[in-house]
Amino acid sequence: MLYAILIYAEEGVFERLEPECQEEALEKHQAIQAEYGAKGGLGAVARLMGTAAALTVRQQGGSPVVLDGPFAETKEQLLGLYILDCADIEEAIAAAKKFPLETAAYEIRPIRWSNHPGASYDE
Repeated sequence: MLYAILIYAEEGVFERLEPECQEEALEKHQAIQAEYGAKGGLGAVARLMGTAAALTVRQQGGSPVVLDGPFAETKEQLLGLYILDCADIEEAIAAAKKFPLETAAYEIRPIRWSNHPGASYDE
């Protein structure tokens, strides 16, 4: 089953780390990418641009409107995501625990549909 692992942190937290801490965090990401890439379970991986570049489309008064920004309620923002093909939620949790937890929080969500070649729509 596919799982999205969403990366939440305060914007700029990574850039404020010492260079050696940045390198350690990147090595953890690269290890997960290599592990899941080798077994064909790595889907999309993305680091999102800052919220200053974000737009929100929502309905207002019956018409779609485009608004500047993500309108988050907290300091933490969605900074990136992974799509991993895991056997079950336990494997997805184990994968998330390998990320650099000192720099971000990682939300796990099962994916209901995808264009991934092995995706199942029965779950």
